[in-house]
Amino acid sequence: MAAPLPDLPLGRGLTIPSAELVWRFSRASGPGGQNVNTTDSRVTLLFPLATTTSLPPALRERALRRLGSRLVAGTLAITAQEHRSQWRNRQAAQERLVALLQEAITPPAPPRRRTRPTRGSVERRLAAKKLRSAVKGQRRGRPSLPND
Repeated sequence: MAAPLPDLPLGRGLTIPSAELVWRFSRASGPGGQNVNTTDSRVTLLFPLATTTSLPPALRERALRRLGSRLVAGTLAITAQEHRSQWRNRQAAQERLVALLQEAITPPAPPRRRTRPTRGSVERRLAAKKLRSAVKGQRRGRPSLPND
């Protein structure tokens, strides 16, 4: 049997204890020949985000708000089945969980400060519009009189 996976570091001094992770294994679909029919290589990693104690309350609320559409009863489910071995699928699922949680707990970007265009940029834009208008005006053909 393989060694248990260690706790997951999230950065900022935060870790997810491996005791909070729930693993489920099933038969993967897709190519793989006879191997796919006989091994439970698909991995589903369940992380109870709503009840976890590994995140401070403010970060947990931020993650719940951002990942709300992916949660089922407060639990985040991540599935990996791209590798032939269960162990590599477990590692892939853990990497996805860490990346997803790191993105979800990052602070929001500061709001954009409204700025006005400079006088020079306004003048350049208007000059370019006049030039383009003149080019298109030259393309208009003058109606010619019919020859009798």
